[in-house]
Amino acid sequence: MSKGFENFVLALTLVALAACDGQRDGPTTAAEQASAEPAVEAVTAPDVSHPPPSWQEAANMAYFGIFDEAVVLANGAWEGEPYVEGGASAPRAGLVDDFLLAGDLDGDAADESVVLAWSSGGGSGTFDYVAVLDRDREGVAFNRATAALGDRVKVRSATIRDGRVIFETVQTGAQDAACCPGQKMRRSFALEGDAMTETSTEDLGRLSLADVPGEWKLVAFGAGEAVPPEVEITVQFSGDTIAGKAACNRYTGRVLAGDAPGDLTLSGPLAVTRMMCPPALMEWEQSYVRALEGLVKYSFQAGKLLLSWRGEDDAGSMMFARVDEAEATAE
Repeated sequence: MSKGFENFVLALTLVALAACDGQRDGPTTAAEQASAEPAVEAVTAPDVSHPPPSWQEAANMAYFGIFDEAVVLANGAWEGEPYVEGGASAPRAGLVDDFLLAGDLDGDAADESVVLAWSSGGGSGTFDYVAVLDRDREGVAFNRATAALGDRVKVRSATIRDGRVIFETVQTGAQDAACCPGQKMRRSFALEGDAMTETSTEDLGRLSLADVPGEWKLVAFGAGEAVPPEVEITVQFSGDTIAGKAACNRYTGRVLAGDAPGDLTLSGPLAVTRMMCPPALMEWEQSYVRALEGLVKYSFQAGKLLLSWRGEDDAGSMMFARVDEAEATAE
């Protein structure tokens, strides 16, 4: 037998032995099957059993990123120790009333909540913030991220779209005094991990009465006094005309814009119809017309319209919501 033939037989034998070794009688064990299969990473389904944090929860939790240390709100407000013992000036913070958005900001199929917060160090400035609220694994609400909007920023509108919070604001521009913002901006924020990051800004021009479209309904008067549901007071601007319903009667007049952004006064007396209504409605009407005759300014707060007035002995503001939004809230 030749040497080459012997090597060939030896090779066949080794191949056969290897094949036999790779096969065995009986079923494969679970451990062997698991080791033979490719590893599959476990995917945890998002926990959607908890709703987004509510306004009540938002008004009673700790917030970070406003002052150096966390502030713990109680019923939507916080006040620190006076800067001078016995003094009135102290740091303060709180939430903008009745503002809360809900939407998925991190792609986990569960909604987060968004609120607006403010702070004051005791001076003339009021700084505004956007805060994201989430829930931990136990379902407890907490402040996940906070980002600064700026000093005396007025929010005209806010929405959550494509995982981003988009604000249309009125803020201080290059030509504005700190007291009187008049620059319109569109600003987009995204939640990146546990940080709220501003991702884009867009200049929308200067503030004008054209930015107050449609009909608005009075929801708060003076020092935040809520308007009863049976009282219907509205306002609408068209060019230099102001018109609406004053609880009982209709009214109309003309307005004149001032030099500073938002400055607005009546250019003459209001024309009011003369129907008679129950005394309670007439009382509201008289208070509203008197305030409107002292109109000095318009601005925005968390998507609502503010009309400020000044009389001989007093001053205040009136808050309006868009008619469709006010009706939805009432329902």
